[in-house]
Amino acid sequence: MSRYPFEYEHSKPFLQQVGEWVADVFYDILPEAGFEVRDEQIYMAFQLERAFAEKQTIFAEAGVGTGKTLVYLLYAICYARYHRKPVIVACADESLIEQLVKPQGDIAKLARHLELAIDARLGKSQDRYLCLAKLDHARTDYEDVEVYKALFEELPSFVHKSEGMQSFFAYGDRKQYPHLSDTQWDRINWDPYQDCFVCDKRHRCGQTLSREHYRQSTDLIICSHDFYMEHVWTYEGRKREGQLPLLPDHCAVVFDEGHLLESAAQKALTYRIKHSIFEQLITRLLKNEIRESLAVLIDEAIDGSEAMFELLERQSQAIQGSDRRQIVLNDRLVQHVAKLRSTLDGIEEELVFESELFNLDSYQLRIVEEHLEMMQKALSLFQNSNSLICWATESPTGLTLVIMPKAVKEVLRERVFSTKMPVIFSSATLSVNGSFDFLAYSLGIENYLSFSVESPYEYDSRMEVLVPAWKDGATFAEKMKTAVQMLQRTEGRALILFPSKEELRQFKEAIVSYPEVSALSFGFEGDREISHLIADFQRDETSVLCAVTLWEGLDIPGPSLSNVIVWSLPFPPQDPVFASKRQEADSAYEEVDLPYMLLRLKQGIGRLIRTREDSGIIVILSEEIHRDSSLRDQIQSLLPEGVELKLDC
Repeated sequence: MSRYPFEYEHSKPFLQQVGEWVADVFYDILPEAGFEVRDEQIYMAFQLERAFAEKQTIFAEAGVGTGKTLVYLLYAICYARYHRKPVIVACADESLIEQLVKPQGDIAKLARHLELAIDARLGKSQDRYLCLAKLDHARTDYEDVEVYKALFEELPSFVHKSEGMQSFFAYGDRKQYPHLSDTQWDRINWDPYQDCFVCDKRHRCGQTLSREHYRQSTDLIICSHDFYMEHVWTYEGRKREGQLPLLPDHCAVVFDEGHLLESAAQKALTYRIKHSIFEQLITRLLKNEIRESLAVLIDEAIDGSEAMFELLERQSQAIQGSDRRQIVLNDRLVQHVAKLRSTLDGIEEELVFESELFNLDSYQLRIVEEHLEMMQKALSLFQNSNSLICWATESPTGLTLVIMPKAVKEVLRERVFSTKMPVIFSSATLSVNGSFDFLAYSLGIENYLSFSVESPYEYDSRMEVLVPAWKDGATFAEKMKTAVQMLQRTEGRALILFPSKEELRQFKEAIVSYPEVSALSFGFEGDREISHLIADFQRDETSVLCAVTLWEGLDIPGPSLSNVIVWSLPFPPQDPVFASKRQEADSAYEEVDLPYMLLRLKQGIGRLIRTREDSGIIVILSEEIHRDSSLRDQIQSLLPEGVELKLDC
């Protein structure tokens, strides 16, 4: 079988030959299969050829219908085969991954029409996999234990056996448990506090088996932004621990919906500290023969950690619309942190002596040392409160302290954008007012290529954008009444986008009181696994999908999605991350809130028209648009040419 999908000539530059083949694909092969030739695709192809040839970062902003995914896939597959290393395609979230690899997705289309065998494998985030240890606890710890007992009984038989496996067998993926709500899933999925190193089921774990499988890919590994940044952040640490990195060596990266990368980077760079986990790890040392001086320090550290978390409980306060609790830093808290760090320093020094006496198991010792090192790095940020963002989250097992460095630019610049390999940002929304500077600056990108191409669709005859007006200033009751009217107008067939889980919850509780839409089927994000919700929404034409995370990437062509209702303008939440950004900005509204909202709103609007035949309405439930003429002009500038905001409708 030929290595490349074209006849390779050693005397000609490789990427030039790729470009010629891509041109043949778009001008000849795909049109013969019924695809439409688009000038935007050809233009994008030649721009990407330059980025791959020069190993540069490029912002590829291409509107809906330009076929941007097909373009980067063609180059990525050829480039991977040339370098004999896979290309990583990182999507914004797991639902976007499913869109890419579904049987009707772009990878399947290319494979079918080009008669090309494409080796594309999924590298899903750890929390998308079942944890066997947590499942054991769930079978006795919760009211709905029968659900978890049934899951346990359905596990593959080899999970409970010791003999070797003959072939890869996929199991444990969140997608395989669509009937579980997000709350039920969170009780049994992997989380950062799972001590996988000492788990006796580690080599029977679905996550471990999946990781061994995708590492063998020869063309593409498809993962989430979160997972890629987790790979970047843990790369050196995993090597020190004698583990393989999360992702194998690769030759290029594509960030689909790349405007969302910064938040993924911040999430990956966070430190999480929990008293119960620290106590569980550190007390392992007491089970060994250790010197009294170390035992005393361990007791002091446990007491110090407990005291610090008790103070954190008092110093944290709830944030409306967020599951994060704001921490109010004061001198007393900083003193507790400094005292705990001093005790941890003492333990680390004592462990050096203990390791020389060989009284401690080296494997267990390394786990404890890594955890102590993480805690020291996290708590050291408190010594310079201007450099950290912190918050707390609550759970049945106690408070978790989350600490994040403010700037991720330096890490990204060093570990991603200085690696001298092609990095492709692909999205319909990468620029703000025609400039890519907002995104480039936030990610620490100094040199880049860029281009923008508009969607080829005729939006002026296919899309209406309605901004209803109300007498009482957009009360909840007024918005509910309008939403119901709009759902009646399109007989369902609607996607309702909410900026927060709280607003979705309020709508879910209220909609049952409106008999006018009682015949419609509603799907709510969080009730079941997201890809199955999307599939049901597409299959049941008159249904309604209510979501918080589907502002981008959702691709539902046809009449099933004829109405996009924006419940409120998607300004960033009032949480510690965005509070920090606002403090750093000269004008928080102009530099942080407005650009974020405009990018997200443009993405949400883009869910409606996915093919030339699609049509429908966008309904924005916002009183601010009526009151603020400047905001109204900014939103009008987002709309495709010929589409006007219809006020007072």
